[in-house]
Amino acid sequence: MPAAIRQLLNLTPGAVLEWSEEGGRVTVSRAVRHSTAEVHAALFGDAAQPAANAKTLAELKQGIRQHMKQRHAGR
Repeated sequence: MPAAIRQLLNLTPGAVLEWSEEGGRVTVSRAVRHSTAEVHAALFGDAAQPAANAKTLAELKQGIRQHMKQRHAGR
Protein backbone atom coordinates (compact mmCIF):
# COMPACT_ATOMS: atom_id res chain seq x y z
CA MET A 1 0.00 0.00 0.00
CA PRO A 2 1.45 3.41 -0.90
CA ALA A 3 2.89 5.50 1.92
CA ALA A 4 0.50 8.40 1.26
CA ILE A 5 -2.52 6.15 1.87
CA ARG A 6 -0.96 4.65 5.02
CA GLN A 7 -0.37 8.15 6.38
CA LEU A 8 -3.85 9.36 5.40
CA LEU A 9 -5.51 6.44 7.24
CA ASN A 10 -2.97 6.62 10.09
CA LEU A 11 -2.14 2.94 9.64
CA THR A 12 0.38 1.09 11.75
CA PRO A 13 1.66 -2.46 11.35
CA GLY A 14 -1.12 -4.89 12.23
CA ALA A 15 -3.94 -2.39 11.58
CA VAL A 16 -7.18 -4.03 10.42
CA LEU A 17 -8.69 -2.74 7.19
CA GLU A 18 -12.12 -3.08 5.63
CA TRP A 19 -12.36 -3.37 1.86
CA SER A 20 -15.64 -2.82 0.03
CA GLU A 21 -16.57 -2.78 -3.64
CA GLU A 22 -19.42 -0.65 -4.93
CA GLY A 23 -20.14 -0.16 -8.60
CA GLY A 24 -16.63 -1.06 -9.71
CA ARG A 25 -14.94 1.15 -7.07
CA VAL A 26 -12.95 -0.31 -4.20
CA THR A 27 -12.81 1.63 -0.95
CA VAL A 28 -10.50 0.99 1.97
CA SER A 29 -11.12 2.12 5.54
CA ARG A 30 -9.89 1.31 9.00
CA ALA A 31 -11.97 -1.32 10.76
CA VAL A 32 -14.15 0.09 13.52
CA ARG A 33 -13.18 -0.97 17.01
CA HIS A 34 -15.79 -1.65 19.65
CA SER A 35 -15.45 -1.45 23.41
CA THR A 36 -16.02 -4.52 25.54
CA ALA A 37 -19.18 -2.87 26.90
CA GLU A 38 -20.57 -2.56 23.36
CA VAL A 39 -19.73 -6.18 22.57
CA HIS A 40 -21.34 -7.34 25.84
CA ALA A 41 -24.49 -5.33 25.11
CA ALA A 42 -24.70 -6.80 21.60
CA LEU A 43 -24.33 -10.36 22.91
CA PHE A 44 -26.39 -10.22 26.08
CA GLY A 45 -28.78 -7.32 25.55
CA ASP A 46 -29.55 -4.56 28.00
CA ALA A 47 -27.71 -5.11 31.29
CA ALA A 48 -30.33 -3.09 33.16
CA GLN A 49 -32.90 -5.84 32.52
CA PRO A 50 -32.44 -8.66 35.07
CA ALA A 51 -32.73 -12.20 33.77
CA ALA A 52 -36.15 -13.80 34.21
CA ASN A 53 -34.71 -16.73 36.16
CA ALA A 54 -32.14 -14.78 38.20
CA LYS A 55 -31.43 -16.14 41.69
CA THR A 56 -30.91 -14.12 44.85
CA LEU A 57 -27.63 -14.35 46.74
CA ALA A 58 -29.33 -16.41 49.47
CA GLU A 59 -30.63 -18.88 46.85
CA LEU A 60 -27.17 -19.22 45.32
CA LYS A 61 -25.56 -19.90 48.70
CA GLN A 62 -28.25 -22.47 49.56
CA GLY A 63 -27.64 -24.23 46.25
CA ILE A 64 -23.89 -24.41 46.99
CA ARG A 65 -24.61 -25.83 50.47
CA GLN A 66 -26.88 -28.52 49.01
CA HIS A 67 -24.33 -29.45 46.35
CA MET A 68 -21.52 -29.77 48.90
CA LYS A 69 -23.68 -31.93 51.19
CA GLN A 70 -24.55 -34.28 48.32
CA ARG A 71 -20.97 -34.40 47.06
CA HIS A 72 -19.48 -35.24 50.48
CA ALA A 73 -22.38 -37.30 51.90
CA GLY A 74 -20.59 -40.66 51.61
CA ARG A 75 -17.39 -39.63 53.38
